[in-house]
Amino acid sequence: MTSPRIQRALISVSDKAGLTPFAQGLVAAGVEIYSTGGTRKHLEEAGLKVQDIAAYTGFPEMMHGRLKTLHPKVFGGILCRHDVPEDMQSLSEHGISTFELVVVNLYPFQATIAKAGVTLAEAIEQIDIGGPSLVRAAGKNHAFTTIVTSADQYDKVLAQLKEQGATTLDLRFELAAAAFEHTAGYDRGIADYLAGHRAEGAFPASLSLNFQRKQVLRYGENPHQQAAFYVEPGTHRATLATAEQLNGKELSYNNLLDLDSALAIVRTLTSPAAVVVKHNNPCGAAAAESPAKAFLAAYEGDPLSAFGGIVAFNRTVDAEAAEAMAEPGRFIEAIAAPDFSPEAVQILTTKPKWKNSVRLVKVGEFSGVGAGWDYRRIDGGLLVQDRDLGIDDETAWKVASNRLPTLAEMEDLKFGWALVRHVKSNAIVLARQQSLVGVGAGQMSRVDSVEISIKKAGELARGSVLASDAFFPFPDSIHFAAAAGVTAVIQPGGSKQDPEVVAACNQHGMAMVITGQRHFKH
Repeated sequence: MTSPRIQRALISVSDKAGLTPFAQGLVAAGVEIYSTGGTRKHLEEAGLKVQDIAAYTGFPEMMHGRLKTLHPKVFGGILCRHDVPEDMQSLSEHGISTFELVVVNLYPFQATIAKAGVTLAEAIEQIDIGGPSLVRAAGKNHAFTTIVTSADQYDKVLAQLKEQGATTLDLRFELAAAAFEHTAGYDRGIADYLAGHRAEGAFPASLSLNFQRKQVLRYGENPHQQAAFYVEPGTHRATLATAEQLNGKELSYNNLLDLDSALAIVRTLTSPAAVVVKHNNPCGAAAAESPAKAFLAAYEGDPLSAFGGIVAFNRTVDAEAAEAMAEPGRFIEAIAAPDFSPEAVQILTTKPKWKNSVRLVKVGEFSGVGAGWDYRRIDGGLLVQDRDLGIDDETAWKVASNRLPTLAEMEDLKFGWALVRHVKSNAIVLARQQSLVGVGAGQMSRVDSVEISIKKAGELARGSVLASDAFFPFPDSIHFAAAAGVTAVIQPGGSKQDPEVVAACNQHGMAMVITGQRHFKH
């Protein structure tokens, strides 16, 4: 099959990034451009000659742009089969021109619904009608029509156009597959959003996931497992999906998991904070007057475990923090932060022995946490739940013990409570002076987690406070904590044994706060 020469292009895009140089390349190759309102104006302002679709169809754009391209003179030119005489005869009889190239990206529906306070009416107005129809028509007729749906495809199309005046069938097939994937994801986003406004709740009857592949990874959790990193369309928050890697080797599957966990912790802390994560659990965390002081306190929480760990900050990494991390004897796999000062980058990439390998990940300024769902694969299915991201209502907390916590204890209890939700259940953390000093994670028995956290803390357990992600089934954990010098406890409560647990606190003169909110992380 001979590839048809590209004579005319129909361009109608919402995202105009990279459009002007692409259109200039088309014009230089002798392609005549047809376009609609906003896109036509954008190209004309760049000095390009553009044919108005309304003038071509003889039918004006109306309804504030809702009706523009839905016309036989448009779709006939896209859908015609150049090797079918009857199709070409129909074009001639009705004065229809062929469109060998269609360039369309859709209304920003996902970006619209991601905005705070967006109304249902505003979201519905961003449901594209003509765009998906054009994309589907061109994709269906890819034997003769080239469909472009992303600025990432511009260079590839221009290269072939300059070389041979047309695109190859292989490229048209590739672009058609991407186009149908694009419209499928777009429709899925609309369906999921509208499902959230139905009376029966937020979970649709069927679920189709739409994530875009960002990177094929070297391997997964283990070298024999293949892996890739996919990102959620419309993500604009400070996340790994939008991050910029400034230095170091390619991020691994395990790096990404640990970095995500570390960022989830530091973004919930308001003071300058640093966290050290190892195997998806925090082994050190602290809030302090500066990023450097926060790092030093976090690293000292468990220096043995911190070696080779992941570090995240909630402030820009400055030269002082970089010097602290670069001290001899320390090894850090990756560092994530809103930003890095030029001095910090210079220090971290030239001073330590691990300078060539450390990954520096700039995620941008934190702007709250994203809503949405968590997905967990099980054999034969998928578990879906709301993400546990909300900040607990401290006004609902109750002091259950006879003794009230001191102001200093209360600050540490809040700090410990912010951390414990990010530790694998059964989870226990010990905090002292706004630093994590002991962690017990992932144990089958809560008392085992308590004992491990005390062992990790050593002498730092004395004067610390304890946070538990779920209730204590028996008072034995309280007795162990008291013997180690723990002075106060925060926990959700809800056990039949709550009176005995509170009594144990009173027996040892400890303060206990009950939050009423559990934070399991399995």
